[in-house]
Amino acid sequence: MQKRLGLTLVLLLLVILAIPCKAAAGEEGMDFAGTWAGALEMPGAELEMIFHITSDVDGMWSGTLDVPAQGAVGIPLSDVSSHDGVVIFEVALIAGTFSGSFDSDAATLTGVWEQSGMAIPLVLKRSMAELAGPNRPQEPQPPYPYREVEVVYPNHEDGIELAGTLTLPEGEGKFPVVLLISGSGPQDRNEELMGHKPFLVLADYLTRRGIAVLRVDDRGVGESSGDFAAATTLDFTRDVLAGVEYLKTRPEIDAERIGLIGHSEGGLIAPLAASVSSDVAFIVLMAGPALNGEEIGFLQSDLLLRASGASEEVIAQQKALLEELFAIARNVDNVDQAVEEMRDVILAPYAELSEEELAALGDLETPIMMEIAQLLSPWYQFFMTYDPLPALRNVDCPVLAINGSKDLQVPPDPNLQLIEKALEEGGNQNFTVVELPSLNHLFQTTETGLPDEYYLIEETMSPAALKVMGDWLVEVAGVE
Repeated sequence: MQKRLGLTLVLLLLVILAIPCKAAAGEEGMDFAGTWAGALEMPGAELEMIFHITSDVDGMWSGTLDVPAQGAVGIPLSDVSSHDGVVIFEVALIAGTFSGSFDSDAATLTGVWEQSGMAIPLVLKRSMAELAGPNRPQEPQPPYPYREVEVVYPNHEDGIELAGTLTLPEGEGKFPVVLLISGSGPQDRNEELMGHKPFLVLADYLTRRGIAVLRVDDRGVGESSGDFAAATTLDFTRDVLAGVEYLKTRPEIDAERIGLIGHSEGGLIAPLAASVSSDVAFIVLMAGPALNGEEIGFLQSDLLLRASGASEEVIAQQKALLEELFAIARNVDNVDQAVEEMRDVILAPYAELSEEELAALGDLETPIMMEIAQLLSPWYQFFMTYDPLPALRNVDCPVLAINGSKDLQVPPDPNLQLIEKALEEGGNQNFTVVELPSLNHLFQTTETGLPDEYYLIEETMSPAALKVMGDWLVEVAGVE
């Protein structure tokens, strides 16, 4: 699940649209324009920071910040200025500020990044050219040995249209097909996140093995219409069923061999769809949860903090915070009252700080309200209490469930065991459960499993994971 749990005042794990903010002009003669990049020295790792600064015809400066390792792109700068030879880049959205001084040739800014009471040395180097993107050797490049078709089809029940890409193997149909279902958060058809395109890689691999693949922009994302922010897992399930109905109309597709592959939240949606539609012939669950959202939240928090080296005291404090926030979110009668109660809970640890200490933390209000908005969103309200097990018990088609052993977001223990038990209880006679060693939530080969590694790992999806899915699908779908 691509989501944050608990209050995160370090750099946000969100992709934020670039909305450049106007800022005051700098001192006369100072030229900030261009790309400035440097690395924060964090415990055990470096965190690359990339500032993009521009100026308009009136001499007003604006800019954005990228933090690639955390998947944050285009965070708007709230102020770009200079005073007494010191350049200042303020990022109110994450309560952070860089201040630094030019070296003699104006190609380096040496200074400090301040955030959440921390002051970390940061040296930024100027680059007038765009920085090279990450190396992603698995991303396929055209020409492809298969056909690509851009498609648009309706979800009649909700009055929206969904857009995607259908890849068709070479040769005559009718082909078996899988519809890919993304994880939580607004995802495009490639499930692009952290500099990777997992669904592009997966679709390419499966299509080369004789299986057609439909990958789709989430509602309200890319070329699909609809309101993503108002949607829940049930709405996304209807979108998937609309995709199944569309695939049945394609002359190249075998309507008896339509399957689903769901990643993370998609692993909730696939069993839901399969439990109500006899048109779903098989499903693959990639890190699909078997716990409700509240239970997943506690588990994620504990595992991520432990893997990050947090103390038992910090882990206990975070659990207590989540318990209070979840209790409020679970029983919302008045939204305004819930917002105030959550705000009080989050701010309680800061009550004993002096005004000077609070001021040093910067803008707490913005990240707090973002966190509260997530907890009170329609999606989270459903996700928190939804039990995946009844739907799993009602799935009678073949199922493959896979998890990485180092997945810290939807860990294999206890999720795989619960999936297996639910399928057995429901009488399913054809399922396979596999825990893949050394893979994270994105099914990359990993050292720690921490989200900070997602961007840094060149591998988009482990060849071992691709092969397990490909071999199973070829057998179950009867690919010749």
